[in-house]
Amino acid sequence: MSVFKKRTQGKPGEWYYCLEHKKVEEGPDCPGKDRFGPYASPDEARHAMETARERNADWETDPRWHDTPADESDKD
Repeated sequence: MSVFKKRTQGKPGEWYYCLEHKKVEEGPDCPGKDRFGPYASPDEARHAMETARERNADWETDPRWHDTPADESDKD
């Protein structure tokens, strides 16, 4: 008996953005390494790459994520 069962079908209402096929899919049709989600709506999934770009920009400019204090970053 396996402890974890592989989910072959997604739940209705779970939306993903497939990085491999560059499209919105209902349910996890593609492997987890190739998708973003789940999202509550197809529109949210459609904007997954834009959301990721915005979050990456926020993290890259957040001083809490850098080892060097903000005032010492230009002293190289």
